[in-house]
Amino acid sequence: MLTKEVIKLLYSPEELAAKNKQYLWHPFTQMKDYIEDEPLIIARGKGIKLFDVHGKEYYDGFSSVWLNVHGHNVPELNQAIIEQLDQVAHSTLLGMANVPSILLAEELVRLAPEGLTKVFYSDNGATAVEISLKMAFQYWQNRGMHEKKSFITMSNAYHGDTIGATSVGAIPLYHQIYKPLLFSPHVIPYPYPYRDGGDEAAVKNTLDRLEQLLQEKGTEIAAMIVEPVVQGASGMIIMPDGCLRQIAEMLQAYDVLLIADEVATGFGRTGKMFACEHDGVTPDIMAVAKGLTGGYLPVAATVVKEKVYAAFYADYEEQKTFFHGHSFTGNPLGCAVALANLRLMEEGRLVEGTVQKAKYLAELLLPMAEEAHVGDIRQKGMMAGIELVRDKETKEPFHWNERIGVRVCKLAREKGLLTRPLGNVIVFIPPLASTCEELRDMVRILEASIKEATSATKEGSV
Repeated sequence: MLTKEVIKLLYSPEELAAKNKQYLWHPFTQMKDYIEDEPLIIARGKGIKLFDVHGKEYYDGFSSVWLNVHGHNVPELNQAIIEQLDQVAHSTLLGMANVPSILLAEELVRLAPEGLTKVFYSDNGATAVEISLKMAFQYWQNRGMHEKKSFITMSNAYHGDTIGATSVGAIPLYHQIYKPLLFSPHVIPYPYPYRDGGDEAAVKNTLDRLEQLLQEKGTEIAAMIVEPVVQGASGMIIMPDGCLRQIAEMLQAYDVLLIADEVATGFGRTGKMFACEHDGVTPDIMAVAKGLTGGYLPVAATVVKEKVYAAFYADYEEQKTFFHGHSFTGNPLGCAVALANLRLMEEGRLVEGTVQKAKYLAELLLPMAEEAHVGDIRQKGMMAGIELVRDKETKEPFHWNERIGVRVCKLAREKGLLTRPLGNVIVFIPPLASTCEELRDMVRILEASIKEATSATKEGSV
């Protein structure tokens, strides 16, 4: 067994680095750049910190890609997996069931916005979205409304990397190359107050464009997919209060389904269990993943209203079955740790605590707004983005090849904080269990890194 002691005996950090460069292809990573630097190789985690093979410790400032909840190496979550291992590691959900998957489905329905009643499992956020799209499409086909085939997405949307999820993505850098493989949705603007003249103007632009589209094409549209309240990969764009509710009402009026992609925002991240709750919205279909298992194992779910499920509930001969599934759908180990995660969240009143911590975080971030190159600070709950600009008055962005975000995050790593940039936006999404003291320390590192990187820019260095 490869325990940490055995790994230390068998492989030096230098050997692991060489094997990493020789064999691994990393996601969202330009490997030519990557292999020129000293690679970061994580050996273990404890609390909200990660430790590399050299023993250096780092704050997990982006929750290991936005999904860690309680920190790492949590005894209760470890134990849940161990106990389930003594029962069964995996059993298919195709025409069968397993105990943890049933209990977790019940819990998800209890926690979800009222009206969502059925749970369909998958493995990650992209597959949860893929399923959502296929369900929405087949929903109308099963009901005999064959003209409703198209979708609406929003500018700069990110919903995952499978073909369907990529089709409703709208970030050119990520999605343009695959255009010939994709279906083409209608695109309306996501409200971006910093760039679109403030909350009122941004929301009006979004709603006007949506209404015009629905008037022209509503009978052909199956569903609209939305990142509710926070649009993540575009740079932590915050949707103004009330906008999601108005979108939902408009879609309902034109008989178009609403798909909420809660993959990043779900499970307390925004200060509510699900972001839709901020506007009192129940979507027709909701995709969840990331925080579901506390950052332990890959489990995702698509949760739907009864009317969606009912459109597939028919005699065998009608062939209305939803023909979709994955080998590890409803994996018992993943479902068991998800149950333990949700129980731990409830016992520790973690969502309520996030609301208070978010207020403290806002206070910590506020002084950073005075920095010469900090254009905007956006935050909802424990999701924050700091947009860096070349010129604060004109909001002129840094050119992408200046790599300002990369430089800030590299400096932060040297100082003991891990995060990843989204272009010129520095992401800060700490584990929900972070203490106020830990938040203060992490923000201190971020601020110092931003000052250092932007000072170098002023002096003309790249």
